Amino acid sequence: MSSEALPLPTRLPVFEALTPATIGPLLDAAIAEQEAVVDALTRDRPTAFGEVWMPLERAAASIEALWSAVYHLHAVVDTPALREAHAAGQERLVEADMRIKQNRELFDLLVDLSRSADFADLPTADRVAVEHALRDFRLAGVSLEPEAKSRYAEVSVELSRLSTEFGSAVLDATDAWSELVADEGLLAGLSPSDRAMLRDAAETQGKSGWLVTLQQPSVAAILTFAEDRRLRARVYEAFGTRASDQGPTAGRFDNSSRIARILELRHQAARLLGFDDPVGLSLATKMADDAGQILAFLRDLASRARPAAEREMDELCGFAARELGIRDLQPWDVGFASERLRRSRYAVDEQAIRAFFPLERVLDGWQTLLRRLFGIRLAERRDVSLWHEDARYFDVADEDGTVVAGLYLDLHARAGKRGGAWMAPARPRLDDGDAVGVPVAYMVCNFAPLSDAAPSLLSHRDVLTLLHETGHCLHHLFTRVDRPSIAGTTGFEWDAVELPSQIMEDFAWDREVLTGMSGHHATGEALPRDLFDGMERARGFQSGMFILRQVEFGIFDLLLHLGTMGNDPVVVVEAVRDEVAVIRPPRWHRFPHSFSHIFAGGYAAGYYSYLWAEVLAADGFQKFSEAGLVDRSVGDAFRAEVLARGASRPASESFRAFRGRDADVHALLTKHGLAAPACDEEPIGSTDII
Repeated sequence: MSSEALPLPTRLPVFEALTPATIGPLLDAAIAEQEAVVDALTRDRPTAFGEVWMPLERAAASIEALWSAVYHLHAVVDTPALREAHAAGQERLVEADMRIKQNRELFDLLVDLSRSADFADLPTADRVAVEHALRDFRLAGVSLEPEAKSRYAEVSVELSRLSTEFGSAVLDATDAWSELVADEGLLAGLSPSDRAMLRDAAETQGKSGWLVTLQQPSVAAILTFAEDRRLRARVYEAFGTRASDQGPTAGRFDNSSRIARILELRHQAARLLGFDDPVGLSLATKMADDAGQILAFLRDLASRARPAAEREMDELCGFAARELGIRDLQPWDVGFASERLRRSRYAVDEQAIRAFFPLERVLDGWQTLLRRLFGIRLAERRDVSLWHEDARYFDVADEDGTVVAGLYLDLHARAGKRGGAWMAPARPRLDDGDAVGVPVAYMVCNFAPLSDAAPSLLSHRDVLTLLHETGHCLHHLFTRVDRPSIAGTTGFEWDAVELPSQIMEDFAWDREVLTGMSGHHATGEALPRDLFDGMERARGFQSGMFILRQVEFGIFDLLLHLGTMGNDPVVVVEAVRDEVAVIRPPRWHRFPHSFSHIFAGGYAAGYYSYLWAEVLAADGFQKFSEAGLVDRSVGDAFRAEVLARGASRPASESFRAFRGRDADVHALLTKHGLAAPACDEEPIGSTDII
């Protein structure tokens, strides 16, 4: 392999060089280099920041340059061989990380650095990077006795393996089920573009007809628009029982034992470090104080949302019985009936809306919004290595033409690609005197696939998703922090990390912005005023039900990790539904078995973060509204005070510097239509967020 193919923090990855055969040797070499750096530091015991910290940062950045690309390939173009190489490498990586963070001599060297006479004079980012590292060493068990330290390392390795296996099982279960529809009449209610998507899926497999899959665009099309109730029920069951002991693939990819073992090991890890439970360990790096504070926050939101949610559910049941002939409304009917009710009440037809949002037109308007808010321009490059024909790469340049960042896009659903949407760092901002590199991010979504027969049309929910992930990307791309461990989203308090993403979402509710992202796929006509007005009137449609669903996820996550109700996720989720839900899935439903956020992602004992951060975001967005919304000066302030700062200071301080005060929960309640008049508003439970 040529040196040009080697992943470096200052060079974009060459994806074709990262094969299952090359991943292991490359990782072994990077780990060996890092361990040589640690050996030299603990032997020579330098005292200056540049001599202690910078070698560690360079070595860590080199490993991350390799592994971020490998992890990305595993997520977007998975194969059995790549999965095996990723799993083996992930285990070696966690083992190596434990050796570093449990190295007492290295820890003592960093402690000495933090206590040195010159430490207080270092730039803020340098000091915070060291302080965060010391915290992370302690949370990795560096101070434990040898036997406990060894056990903690073993637990960490096994947890990493189980997390990877959990996600792989969900992906396999998603790809394993499909239903070939031979009679187009069964697809009544679906738009021509959705039918074309399903026809293309069948043709890809050499079949004739229309192939319904568990990819998100397919599931959404069936559950929202298909008039055939039995088809909706089959898709709902297959999707809701993925990777479980129930449903059409029962037992084949069952995550039950993995969930039990993950919970057991998380409790072991917490106790080894002196915490009562995994929630305490999780909150050691978050804004929230304790589980009681979070549960009070969630339950108070639930009490405010429940009357509206019950009213919404009663209205939906009545409408379904009266207008659709569905007298026993089931969960697989809810999306379909809701769409029909919304259309009837507000004259808003989701399929009509989608016709105005072909992807390329949305991306044009998206770039215009970024230019108006932040002064940046995106220039597509064709000379960059990519992993799939769907993928694209853009240089991100400021107004003077200086390239300040880079952005990969991969926006379409396909087999072998993880579901959902996410941002991940590809390269850090790095300037250590020897190497200079701009931050680069991956932005991944699962929109309708590209097709010669029909354009990829986005729902308004898809536009919200695009802007949501844009906020995460901007947090990484706009950082001015040169220490990768605390730059962008890295090291940022997890329960505040949704602040930029949720602020960006709200721009999709502005008429000028949304019109600028629209253009009918057949005529080019912009989104009509009457259609937007209907969307705006419908904005709060079923908001009570939405809030309760998010509260349900958050409370379930916390109670499961507290362990006060046992470790059976089905038992816990049913108890939570008894408390807060107005929609009850059947007993065979297995939502926890595909809840990758908490079992294969970063949201364990932290799913509450979405609602927690939305308090910040709803209030923060008001600053844009007060200035006329798409205001460059406010955009610059948001960039400078929040996006550029990373974790170099607490999220509460960054928010306060941007907003001029602490967050006011009233903005969140107003956004969702749950607020009483301000003069009557009582404090929401434990909303002293900052």
